[in-house]
Amino acid sequence: MSSTTHTSTIGAIGAPSRRNTELGLLVFAVLIPIFAYANVGLAIDGTMPTGMIGYGLGLGLLAAVGHLVVRKFAPYADPLLLPLATLLNGLGLVLIWRLDQSERLQQLQERSFGAFNPAAPNQLMYSAVGIALFVGVLLLLKDHRILQRFTYISMVAAMILLLLPLVPGLGTDVFGAKIWIRLGGFSIQPGEFAKIVIAVFFAGYLMVKRDALALASRRFMGLYLPRGRDLGPILVIWAVSLLILVFENDLGTSLLFFGMFVVMLYVATERTSWIVIGLLMSAAGAVGVASTAGHVKARVDAWLDPFGCYATSGACEQIGQSIMAFGSGGVLGTGLGQGNSDLIGFAANADFIFATVGEELGLAGVMAFLVIYGLIIERGVRTALAARDPFGKLFAAGLSGAFALQIFVVAGGVMGLIPLTGMTMPWLAAGGSSVIANWALIAILIRISDTARRPAPAPAANPDAEMTQVVRP
Repeated sequence: MSSTTHTSTIGAIGAPSRRNTELGLLVFAVLIPIFAYANVGLAIDGTMPTGMIGYGLGLGLLAAVGHLVVRKFAPYADPLLLPLATLLNGLGLVLIWRLDQSERLQQLQERSFGAFNPAAPNQLMYSAVGIALFVGVLLLLKDHRILQRFTYISMVAAMILLLLPLVPGLGTDVFGAKIWIRLGGFSIQPGEFAKIVIAVFFAGYLMVKRDALALASRRFMGLYLPRGRDLGPILVIWAVSLLILVFENDLGTSLLFFGMFVVMLYVATERTSWIVIGLLMSAAGAVGVASTAGHVKARVDAWLDPFGCYATSGACEQIGQSIMAFGSGGVLGTGLGQGNSDLIGFAANADFIFATVGEELGLAGVMAFLVIYGLIIERGVRTALAARDPFGKLFAAGLSGAFALQIFVVAGGVMGLIPLTGMTMPWLAAGGSSVIANWALIAILIRISDTARRPAPAPAANPDAEMTQVVRP
């Protein structure tokens, strides 16, 4: 008499984790900034920088911590997001350190503040805080769908963050824009964190309302226009973005805030009419505010003719120097550490740090950086397409869209394509808020991609369908 043995097929089947691929890319993401660091030192004084070993160990340690946490808690996540962010963060540290060596900027700070404080050490500290937040998000956020419960709470939190710079005694005015708050000895830009929080609200709201928003009432010039009552939400968001622009003089956050909503609205409804309506409303609002708000009008004038008001306006001088920096870089650039973008002044290592890339690395370097940013956006969009739940799709699409809009408005502003916005280039520019917030953004995309790419377990065999084998003696 014989018996049969049943073997369960329950288990993970599907895509590999790709963590070794991520590790290999991280090695290059650390080595490239180290070589760039050495290149800057050799170009400035012909010697290897004394802090190169410490810098390399610090960046390598941060990358290793991030990789180990992803390997343990998000093993199926996209393998490109962490290396790309690490590479940008490392190169940003190099560019900031290079500008710290500028005698012009050192003398300018000494005349204005009485002492020179290098920005690179602080930026490395902010990078460590950003990695810590990256780790915290992956440890605490086990499932991104939990955030859907906080849809309307996130709306209130985002509004509070956006309005904090207007609180007397807390907000500070920097170059005419009220987008900073000061806590103790630190300055924080709440808008950088608000873009993540508001994406939670948009994703949760649009997931529920997308069917109603997709309905069309009439056709006009080839576009299916939405019903009148469905225009209410976009009108409210448009009004809030204009209020930010009027009271905070912050063109960048206003564009980012409204643009992200329109992008997510299009993703949710697949109606091209929302994109057209959003562009028309953005243009109308920008023209209206630019004609009344003095600070915004000055930036528009500087954009239209930077050399016409070069001697009378600081905004014109900055954009003029930035355009000349890009022009003098040519195709291959002057070489790291051999440019004059520090003539821009205080904002050389912040809003205008991309001008240093254009001058010292040339058109080739600018395109390389834009490709890296584009790859992050592409991986974010791919994550949105792969997400298995509608909230995750909208959330990933919103974060990727916000990131893309920020790259566009910053790069376009310093190149003279659009008026200056006051926003910072993610990971390149000096400033803790941007670095920390963008590491949190990458952590959320990694969490969503891990959930999307994680192979589903094979279904258990139905015992009722099994046939018992009978063996006759």
